[in-house]
Amino acid sequence: MAAPSGTTPAAVIRGENLVKIYWLGENMIRALDGVDFEICAGEKVAITGPSGSGKSTLMHIIGCLDLPDSGRLLLGGEDVSTYSENRLASVRNRRIGFVFQSFNLLPRLTALENVELPLLYAGNHDAKDRARQALETVGLGHRLHHEPAQLSGGQHQRVAIARALVTNPDIILADEPTGNLDSRAGEEVMALFDTLNAHGRTIVIVTHEQLVAQHCPRQLHIHDGKIR
Repeated sequence: MAAPSGTTPAAVIRGENLVKIYWLGENMIRALDGVDFEICAGEKVAITGPSGSGKSTLMHIIGCLDLPDSGRLLLGGEDVSTYSENRLASVRNRRIGFVFQSFNLLPRLTALENVELPLLYAGNHDAKDRARQALETVGLGHRLHHEPAQLSGGQHQRVAIARALVTNPDIILADEPTGNLDSRAGEEVMALFDTLNAHGRTIVIVTHEQLVAQHCPRQLHIHDGKIR
């Protein structure tokens, strides 16, 4: 939720001197080279940069899909930098909702069943009701029982956003969310992110598209592993 008027929002994501190194044979690549940044609760921020700049690596670390080689990542004040895979999985389930370019919907499941999945994995008993509410939030209350083959590309991404919302995470992390959409569907998805952010959701969008980044009041531009 957004901070009360007149107060400074708390940092929901903080990176401190993040370093990530990959080896290609004998060549060392510093994918992240001492990255410092902060994203406050209720912000909508774009992480931008060219291919190979380090933005995907930074996204994987923010999303607890990978760990830095050094430095610290704090989510809601919780230092996750040295967590085990099991603890990282728990953080992902509690704190982060993911939206991917390729939607990642299961084709044999309905929209409702796709959105239910994160709750079912966590053992929630009210999964169906919460999934229905999430789909209504993204304007798909009339498509609950449609399978992906019966939905448009823009509707696929709305289902994916509903799935990200259903666990009520601190952060929505979107990776190139309009990359597989035409311009009209892309604008509709970005308008939905605008609405979610206006209601206090913290949204981080990783993109190389300037038109998408312009929807965000703040941009973190990464180049050669450093935020510029």
